[in-house]
Amino acid sequence: MTMPLLARPVAIRRASAGDAARIAAYVAGHPDGTPFHLAEWSAAVAKGCGQQDRYLVAEGADGAIAGVLPLTLVRSRLFGTALVSAGFGVDGGVLADDHSTASVLAEDAWRIAQAEGATSLELRGGLAIQGFHTNTDSYLGFVRDLAADDAAQLTAIPRKQRAEVRKSFDKGLVVAVDDDRAAHYRVYAESVRNLGTPVFPKALFAAVLDAFGDAADILTVRHESVPVASVLSLYWRGTVYPYWGGGTEAARGLRANDAMYYALMNHARARGCTQFDFGRSKVGTGAAAFKRNWGFEGRPLAYHVRTADGAAPRSVNPLDPKYARKIAMWKKLPLPVANLIGPWLSRGLG
Repeated sequence: MTMPLLARPVAIRRASAGDAARIAAYVAGHPDGTPFHLAEWSAAVAKGCGQQDRYLVAEGADGAIAGVLPLTLVRSRLFGTALVSAGFGVDGGVLADDHSTASVLAEDAWRIAQAEGATSLELRGGLAIQGFHTNTDSYLGFVRDLAADDAAQLTAIPRKQRAEVRKSFDKGLVVAVDDDRAAHYRVYAESVRNLGTPVFPKALFAAVLDAFGDAADILTVRHESVPVASVLSLYWRGTVYPYWGGGTEAARGLRANDAMYYALMNHARARGCTQFDFGRSKVGTGAAAFKRNWGFEGRPLAYHVRTADGAAPRSVNPLDPKYARKIAMWKKLPLPVANLIGPWLSRGLG
């Protein structure tokens, strides 16, 4: 639904470090709030990827927060310049008390985009605003309630996938929740290289872990003391977000990814979570099918884009046919080479 601009006086300003607690309280109290709306996320992305945090806060006449819009100014020689909400997140967009405040925030963001030479303003989620093109055909989100206990969680997994999880029980795998950042990065870097995509900078993972503190952790699966699967998760408002996870080449035969996600479901419940957010996947991909195998139903995600007159939207979707050859070549790169070049490329994806 596209919202008209209604008259309501609000003041828009850049957020400061001292606003973090107030922003967190506002986001936590808003039904559409996500961890990607938090000031900590935007600050971590800016620090970890060398991009610019342009977080906006709307305040009413009484000084109370009436809306927020996390923004990352992403500059890349390869992919161009864009203003993104939320940068490196799967959600974000305008979070506001009402339609008029949302529109005013979006208009201010567009002015920033134009002033910085960005050809597009991308809002990943949130309310639809007049002047933006909304795409609901590219991405699906997967969220499901957690079961009451470990046994019920296993039973809740559809039969075929449950059999894969059971097979992992006999592989001699050891699951640990720790702060082994180096192990996680090694596993994740190999995983994304095998998928043909560049790995994010190591500094991004460190910045997010440091910013979220106890609200983030790393769960790693080892076989004979060797890390074979690992996931960095966020915990917020009763939901676990397994955000950056993957497995090595050996993980498939060991069913290590199956063991990892089942263990994470149980671990998250022990932490007090009631929902498991499996993240987004592109429509028609193997990743989306994998999540369906676990009993998750995909729901379309609404992403909104505004571009300068005559400009085409920025394309960073690896399913774009123009990237097919590059992805095939990337899969063949030696891992040390991919890990050297990848962070430089990926920091511009936003």
